[in-house]
Amino acid sequence: MERRDLPSVDKLARDERLAGEPPALAVEAARTALARAREEIRAGHDPGDLGERALRELAAARTPSLRRALNATGVIVHTNLGRAPLPEAALERALEIGRGYSNLEYDLSAGARGSRQDHVAAILRRLTGAEGALVVNNNAAAVMLALAALAEGREVLVSRGELIEIGDGFRIPDVLARSGARLREVGTTNRTRAADFERAIGPVTAVLLRVLQSNFRVVGFTVQPSVSELASVAGRNAHPHV
Repeated sequence: MERRDLPSVDKLARDERLAGEPPALAVEAARTALARAREEIRAGHDPGDLGERALRELAAARTPSLRRALNATGVIVHTNLGRAPLPEAALERALEIGRGYSNLEYDLSAGARGSRQDHVAAILRRLTGAEGALVVNNNAAAVMLALAALAEGREVLVSRGELIEIGDGFRIPDVLARSGARLREVGTTNRTRAADFERAIGPVTAVLLRVLQSNFRVVGFTVQPSVSELASVAGRNAHPHV
């Protein structure tokens, strides 16, 4: 078969084997099948029955991509493998609630619209001792919202050794820029001390940011202040605008 012998997308989508399919899906499957057929012809192969190919493309499109996997990495909480498995009690509860409607954003006691955060915020405050809690999709979103609330238009101090790129391409400087805060680097790549933060604090400083080294390491001659040390620095330098 030559490429000129291939049918048009519209003709293949009207194949009788695709007659019962939604038109948009049939066209998409036909387009993909023809694209793969062109590649095979260029490679010197016979693309075979194009109608059958289109049916296989439809089946592949309908096959769920999320599936069970075996974690043999040695990392129990693995981000790429869904982090930690859910306990049976959580799964049963999700199944029970998911079978019907729920009060996801409805306050049953007030008889009015509520917030989905109400179901978890109090629990998180109790677990962490924080004054407030908000659940978002990922850490990058959490950092951006926190900085937008606390440091928009002001300075955020970050160690040069922590200006990293985290999962899915999120970069700390970019997250800071999106939040409206201004980045100020302190220390060096391998050695940053609490005193570096203390010297850099000024009237427009809003936040001392610490980035967790979860997916990278700086080894060798390194110094890094602890969270408690940074909290002490912030406490000593707090002013009415912080």
